[in-house]
Amino acid sequence: MIRMKLLLVFFTMLASLLGNEIAANDSVIIVKDARLDVLTVKQSLINKRSAMMTSTGLYKGYRVQLISTTSRDAAQQVKTDMMGKFPDQKIYMLFQSPNFKVRIGNFLKRKDAERFRVQLIRYFPQGVYIVEDAIDYKPKDDDIF
Repeated sequence: MIRMKLLLVFFTMLASLLGNEIAANDSVIIVKDARLDVLTVKQSLINKRSAMMTSTGLYKGYRVQLISTTSRDAAQQVKTDMMGKFPDQKIYMLFQSPNFKVRIGNFLKRKDAERFRVQLIRYFPQGVYIVEDAIDYKPKDDDIF
């Protein structure tokens, strides 16, 4: 019985000494796979892209509005003229009652739309302005990864 008590006291003292030693060296070493950093960067880019999208799957961007008129013929004429002058830009004609609106371009950044607006002022000095719109944009694979 006395041996049991001595062994119990011995183990209690040993445990308390080892416990103090472990507490004195309370550092933790974390070993992480390097591929986690790559995945974190990729997920961050995907999240940024998702923030740029609308609920319909199109991107938030800008277009330059050329005209807003009640005359469909006038809007169609502006669209035709601009197709000849800027064949590399997409031109959109939409109807928002009671007006027909003609817009041009698909710009992700406002400053790009502003540069293009300055070019258009010589054709439309009466008022060409930038509008926020859901634009057609197809990202390249480099944009994601």
